[in-house]
Amino acid sequence: MADWKSTFDELVAVRGPALRGYAYLLTGDAASAADLVQEALLRVFGRLRVGRDIEQLEGYLRRAILNLYVDDRRRAKRWRETRHLLVEPDPQGEDLATTHAVRRALSDLSPKQRACVVLRYYEDLTVPEIADQLGCAEGTVKRHLADARSRLAAQLGVTEESVQ
Repeated sequence: MADWKSTFDELVAVRGPALRGYAYLLTGDAASAADLVQEALLRVFGRLRVGRDIEQLEGYLRRAILNLYVDDRRRAKRWRETRHLLVEPDPQGEDLATTHAVRRALSDLSPKQRACVVLRYYEDLTVPEIADQLGCAEGTVKRHLADARSRLAAQLGVTEESVQ
């Protein structure tokens, strides 16, 4: 245990500023760079096997810093692309009663009907693509869509053509 601690202390004392500088060049922010180095230290020393020299550990740490940075950017990009799906839309100009009625009507559909409606009208998939996604026949998808349109039209008080 003492060997591990002394190696860690020496690495942080000798190479810590260089590692923070490397992380700073990636992030452009001192606080983010410090967090990145700390996370890399946790990952590398959490899996450390005794007997590594400082240069080898620094190489592992630099690679861990780079991987963590790239993964974080990828996650942030994915979040920016999908967060609008999770956040309630701002009802500027929308009729809240209509929005709630549509949500209520969708919740009354069977799971397969709702999946077909979402894949068809939200994801804009074709009937064969929906059948492939759900692992069923195209005729089954058409039946679910037809039944869902009928139920939605009845619940929302509109004609079935306007549901499409």
